[in-house]
Amino acid sequence: MKTPARRPQRVAEAIREVVAPFIQREVRDPRITGLVTVTAVKITPDLKRAVVRVVIHGEEAERQRTLEGLVSAAGAVRHEVGRQLRLKTVPEIHFQIDRGVDHASRIEAVLAALRRGEGA
Repeated sequence: MKTPARRPQRVAEAIREVVAPFIQREVRDPRITGLVTVTAVKITPDLKRAVVRVVIHGEEAERQRTLEGLVSAAGAVRHEVGRQLRLKTVPEIHFQIDRGVDHASRIEAVLAALRRGEGA
């Protein structure tokens, strides 16, 4: 017997598989200048809202412009998700910058500095 909690996970993964290539190939907003990587999709249990977490490479100003372009393209992304997945209710798409990579880099830099300090 399947549990209802698995469906949101499966739908979130399917959305990620649609959104990632769509952003790279089809979205033509001039504000999207940096390399965008979709890291995860979190979806509400009722499947009505999906938060697409992205890593945007580049300077902070470029990241913000790219995020604005992604937010502007959310309707087209939602349309593509609906077209490819044929869901009864297509979730609203919201983009969010995933700061986990930045955080991990800062931790690694601190650890490297500590290692250098120990060796001195």
